[in-house]
Amino acid sequence: MSKVVILKTSPENVLKDYEDLLERVNVSKIFNKKDEILLKLNLSWSLYYPACSTEPWQLEGVVRGLKDRGFNNLIPVENRTVVTDVWKGAKGNKWLPILDKYNLDYKPLTEAKWVRLKDNFDFDAIPYIFPDGLKIPEMFYNKPIVHLPTLKTHGHTTMTGAMKNAFGGLITERRHHCHKMIHEILVDLLKIQKKIHPKMLAVMDGSVAGNGNGPRTMKPVITNMILASEDQVAIDAVAAKLMGFDPMKIKFIKMAHDYGLGNGDVDSLDIEGLDIKKINLRFNTGKSPVIYWDQTFRKGSLKFVEPMLFHTGLFNLAIFGSYFYHDKIWYNSVGKHRINKFMKTGWGEKFREYES
Repeated sequence: MSKVVILKTSPENVLKDYEDLLERVNVSKIFNKKDEILLKLNLSWSLYYPACSTEPWQLEGVVRGLKDRGFNNLIPVENRTVVTDVWKGAKGNKWLPILDKYNLDYKPLTEAKWVRLKDNFDFDAIPYIFPDGLKIPEMFYNKPIVHLPTLKTHGHTTMTGAMKNAFGGLITERRHHCHKMIHEILVDLLKIQKKIHPKMLAVMDGSVAGNGNGPRTMKPVITNMILASEDQVAIDAVAAKLMGFDPMKIKFIKMAHDYGLGNGDVDSLDIEGLDIKKINLRFNTGKSPVIYWDQTFRKGSLKFVEPMLFHTGLFNLAIFGSYFYHDKIWYNSVGKHRINKFMKTGWGEKFREYES
């Protein structure tokens, strides 16, 4: 039976709580101390915004917890998108001082060797999106992985978590083309992970969660929870349930469950810690203008525009439009107001404790 652990946390005790979380998920029996373990960070925005990307206390809690248990061969990795930068994001989200503190080298996947996927799979979407085949980072083969997502909504997939976190690791920066068949792609990526990673663990931060127009322009909500599971489908199902969604009505969770890639039925999970039946955050997923128009041009009423807009030099205009809207307009108006409000909370104070 798949197990998901959910614990309450607080700014004062969060590192200790992550230690407890790893202990209760039995991490010492999941991984071998001789293994090189990938830490797949989550970078949804190069700028810091609450609940958007891997939080600094999430990274430190997991790294410290693993190192205390003798897991010293840790490899932090993350990739860029057409609108994010791996180094700017690592600085903005305060990852680098933590990695320095624990003597870990950050390995951006932009600097890694990518190789053609070796094995044959029964894919639903990848052959349509990548007819010439898919390349993945060579370093991912035969290494266990820890995913570090956050609890938040997503305009393309209702919610995003462990399964979506693989999206940034196994596909190049041109992965925006996958939005056309995003649910199927996430299931295909889980099939790949099951083949190339001997073990997987997801450790999700819900100290502050994102509600609304995710994965960036959300409303931060203090929820004081952290979650962990070996089952990527199960942890996403529990996260969806906590947010108030029916997991089995979210296509990628239902597909992965039906394919036997994990358990998305929360009623049949071994859930330890908090009683999820007593929690309903009543989140609602919205769509930012960027996601709305992306979907309209890719698979909506204006999909005839897709070949010209997304597969020619005109796409540079779309990239600039997304950057200008998010980083210059929204972040400097709505975003900063919400960040200033967040910084007055205990979690905001915790963020300021970390070095820039």
